[in-house]
Amino acid sequence: MPQTVLLAEDDRAIRHALERALSLEGYEVTAVADGVEALAQAHKNPPDVLLLDVMMPGIDGLQVCRVLRAEGDRTPILMLTALVETADRIAGLDAGADDYVVKPFDVEEVFARLRALLRRTSPVPAGSGSGVLGGDGGRDVQVSDRQVEAAGIRMDLQARRAWRGKRELELTRTEFELLELLVRNAGIVLDHSTIYDRIWGYDFGPGSKNLAVYVGYLRRKLDEPGAPQLIHTVRGVGYVLRED
Repeated sequence: MPQTVLLAEDDRAIRHALERALSLEGYEVTAVADGVEALAQAHKNPPDVLLLDVMMPGIDGLQVCRVLRAEGDRTPILMLTALVETADRIAGLDAGADDYVVKPFDVEEVFARLRALLRRTSPVPAGSGSGVLGGDGGRDVQVSDRQVEAAGIRMDLQARRAWRGKRELELTRTEFELLELLVRNAGIVLDHSTIYDRIWGYDFGPGSKNLAVYVGYLRRKLDEPGAPQLIHTVRGVGYVLRED
């Protein structure tokens, strides 16, 4: 079965060009012109992935993201944006988007990012992380078909819920998958390239701040006054989850 894409773009020329390109790539595409139609289609025929323009009349792409995430919809969302400031891109991620492409874009980049998002719909296999530095924290990782637990973090993989102690964490799809990768490899330092490959499917390059942004999000949601920090930076290498 072809994978389904819901495309929302108010610029007619861009919408038609992307619809044709995606169809030729083998996707089954539903193309709409605004956020109201996007929400209606997402509710009627949930797609495998959404491709949303940020700037649309009426309900824009950010509002579509917020509505779907508030409803508990975790379908991967790729944003199309002409806004190039870091704060604008972070606003999209905060709204619940998983990734973004800045206009003008190369259609091959859109394809690559869609493939990466769709790969992430499959659960991360146990023991799949690639540690670059040793450590014995991994001995304390408890894994079952449904749950993974380490360093005081418990994750229900089927329900996609996570807790630190008794406090439930409100996580986006990307935050959940990043935390799962770190918990599965607790005590092992994961380098930047490994994390990018496992979470995004490709490396954004040395100048990217995507990973640092998401680690910052996770830290703010995990950290508690008086409790040990769980995610540690190993300068020049990557990140590790452990209780100090």
